[in-house]
Amino acid sequence: MALEPFATSKALTFGVELELQLVSLSDFDLTAASPDLLHLLAQKPFPGNVTPEIAESMIEINSSVHSSHLPLLAELLEIRDILVAAGDRLNIGLCGGGTHPFQHWSEQKIYPKQRFQELSSLYGYLAKQFTVFGQHVHIGCASGDDAMFLLHSLNRYIPHFIALSASSPFVQGHDSLFDSARLNSVFAFPMSGRAPFTLSWDEFANVYFAKMEGTGIIKSMKDFYWDVRPKPEYGTIELRVCDTPLTVERAAALAGYLQALCRHLLERREEPPVEDDYLVYNFNRFQACRFGLDGAITHPKTYETMSLREDILTTLRKIEPHGEALGSLGALRHLSTAAQEASDATYLRRQYEEQGSAEGMVNAAIRRFRGKR
Repeated sequence: MALEPFATSKALTFGVELELQLVSLSDFDLTAASPDLLHLLAQKPFPGNVTPEIAESMIEINSSVHSSHLPLLAELLEIRDILVAAGDRLNIGLCGGGTHPFQHWSEQKIYPKQRFQELSSLYGYLAKQFTVFGQHVHIGCASGDDAMFLLHSLNRYIPHFIALSASSPFVQGHDSLFDSARLNSVFAFPMSGRAPFTLSWDEFANVYFAKMEGTGIIKSMKDFYWDVRPKPEYGTIELRVCDTPLTVERAAALAGYLQALCRHLLERREEPPVEDDYLVYNFNRFQACRFGLDGAITHPKTYETMSLREDILTTLRKIEPHGEALGSLGALRHLSTAAQEASDATYLRRQYEEQGSAEGMVNAAIRRFRGKR
């Protein structure tokens, strides 16, 4: 079956998906509470959407489609408050963070949905190890060609989003020494990484996708776990590299940054993307995962080595006119402050030291998600 046509979408509209941890308030481990929580939430109207994820110890929330930062933030705050109230009724906590610090993947339960069961059968233990938590951001594109242009133009900025969202330093009870260890779980899947290079939607859909479908390896775009992938049914591209931040304020700010950055890129004043840009892609991505804001990346055009933190701050200043035009200056300022201060990964490590236990660190993450210090 041919890939569906690229849907009509208003350029630069955006929305987010957040995968959240469901935590027992007795021992602060993950708990298989999504069936009960989803049943409770279904009893009243819910802003946006809430769905199960591959493990019963996680849920996914989806925002509505927005044009600017503040309405998105207001909706995410409303969703958060409804989730927290429902969690209190079930004695479970909800929190962000790209990984739970001490859960054991072997104890996770796959949610009883056909696609999740099929993934578990195909990928074996990798499916349960996929109990990690990310933020996805969709950006509306006027055409399939614009989508492919943005998808590849963003390769230079992928480390920004990894570092600014990094919140997964602990894995299976140990400090991984990565700020974003979550992405190591994603990289284990064969269809992960980056999309093939083409700036033509026709070539992507009718040549690449058609060949891949012909192999029998993939059936739809859902089978690709790329860092950025096109979503033709929505008329968007989807950025998938972010850990779920500890706060919805950070999640909304990351979406506002991506929107303003895409507006800048669509002016086409930067050198256009080429295949050779990806020569440094994996190393830059590793630097952001391993060292977060303290990483050093290599520019794909000039091969200059630069501080990731300084590159983020320079870019935020450069795109301020776009943030102002889109009503997203608040998002850019939030991230500018974040880039100069401690990341979520640093916050979690500090909480581990101050609280004296991983359980205390999780409790701090729950409080932070609620908006409490």
